[in-house]
Amino acid sequence: MCPKIQPRRRGLRTAMWLLVTVLVVAAGLVGVVLWQHSYDMHEQRVSIRHGGHTLNGVLATPKDGRKRHGLVVYVHGDGPVDATHDDGYKPMWEANAKAGYASLSWDKPGVAGAPGNWLDQSMDDRADEASAAIAWARARRDIDGHRIGLWGASQAGWVLPKIAAKTPVSFVIAVSPAINWLQQGRYNLLAELRDDGASPARTTAAIARSDTTRRLLARHATFEEYVKAMRGDTDGMTADRWGFISRNYTADATQDLRALRGVPVLLTLAGHDINVDTADTQRIYHKVLDAGGALKVKHYPDATHSLLKQSIEDSDIKTTLTALFCPRSLFGDGFLDDQRQFLKDLGRGGNATP
Repeated sequence: MCPKIQPRRRGLRTAMWLLVTVLVVAAGLVGVVLWQHSYDMHEQRVSIRHGGHTLNGVLATPKDGRKRHGLVVYVHGDGPVDATHDDGYKPMWEANAKAGYASLSWDKPGVAGAPGNWLDQSMDDRADEASAAIAWARARRDIDGHRIGLWGASQAGWVLPKIAAKTPVSFVIAVSPAINWLQQGRYNLLAELRDDGASPARTTAAIARSDTTRRLLARHATFEEYVKAMRGDTDGMTADRWGFISRNYTADATQDLRALRGVPVLLTLAGHDINVDTADTQRIYHKVLDAGGALKVKHYPDATHSLLKQSIEDSDIKTTLTALFCPRSLFGDGFLDDQRQFLKDLGRGGNATP
């Protein structure tokens, strides 16, 4: 009997150790994820009243023991973005905290249970919203009202200078901003077609469709007219989205940028941006802002429009794994450090407003 029982015991023992090993590895992976998503800052939910409704926000503050901090106010890009951008902002907030700055962001209207609909907004509406948030922050004892600035990505490029025209700001960090809505749209269309290796016939058809859309916008066509012109092929366009584009397609930041003259501006541009013509953006920023001498430009050759590393963004698996196990490594090399240094230099007067 014994020779028959012994192998079974060894098998059970092996299975038990395999199970223990799997559990230990799993626990270790969970620990790594928790550690990587533990940021060196305090976070609190806040409510900001604006226009008869409430902005649901997050205020992240440094753990340095100081009673007052400067503040970076976050202005989202396009799309239904929540306050943390699905936690994507948190590595940046931590970098801000290391420089002694708090960070403030809020859910777009209609996102994460917030009232309203962000597609009902114009760029001026978004600027009014941010101005109300700045006024709220200036009334707080833990925020230094003389050190409040803006961070904005992509579509926020049309909002940032409008905010500065409404209320004083101490600095601006502009991430992949565009200049002209229609030019940006055409650039993006052609860049995506090239990236997809589109045939000449497909390219011609796409341009013709874009031209039709522009003509419809110019004559203030309804969504129903758009659907009819496209013969029912709306390519994902909704009535709300059509209304949003109709309100904002004439946006151009060139003249508005004059409100940032003399304000320290960090312009960050990606080397693989198929959404925005970065050369045009840099040219206009230099043309309008160089007279004040407060413009600093940083290029990230390995990054995409979202300032994520191209090698990571091109792979869903790499993006997911990096976001889980090393979220600070998602961004282009130097992106977080450069923003932290920009804020630290402000404190030392290196980028002080003249």
